[in-house]
Amino acid sequence: MEQHKNIAEDELVVEQKHHEFLTENTDFEMRSLDATCFNESELQHPWWHNFKYAFVGLLFGILFVKAEVVSWFRIQEMFRLQSFHMYGIIGSAVVVGIISVWLIKKFKIKTIYGEPIEFVDKKFNKGQIYGGLLFGLGWAVTGACPGPLFAQIGSGATVITVTLLSAIAGTWVYGKFREQLPH
Repeated sequence: MEQHKNIAEDELVVEQKHHEFLTENTDFEMRSLDATCFNESELQHPWWHNFKYAFVGLLFGILFVKAEVVSWFRIQEMFRLQSFHMYGIIGSAVVVGIISVWLIKKFKIKTIYGEPIEFVDKKFNKGQIYGGLLFGLGWAVTGACPGPLFAQIGSGATVITVTLLSAIAGTWVYGKFREQLPH
């Protein structure tokens, strides 16, 4: 019984330290306002642990191709309001995300390594409107969202390489001018 009490106390201390890190670290505060994400995990893993991410990415790409999420024609149908297909997929993902976040908060679910998962509120700002408009415009013009770019290239649409290089260039430009942009 005493051992279980000590484990619970240790978990509480780790959770409190993690919360203090998230709320007191000014760098994190700045990043959360910019919607820039980083992994604050302090765990170190061997290099071959990354193969699990490659495997999940491969399965995700196959799922995108089979569901026609990477289809330029499906994306154009969505923006022309000609088909519900993409709206149904995006809507399903939003519902699954809402339920997942609710479950994580309700049951205080931790990562597979025992680290607490904490959600930090972010302020709304006008930069999100501009960014969303640019993102949507790029998505409509190219027929490609950043998520399935690699799946599109892998399925034979090599012309999407231009879109990938443009996305990389856009990311670089954002990084270069981030301080001057509205946040």
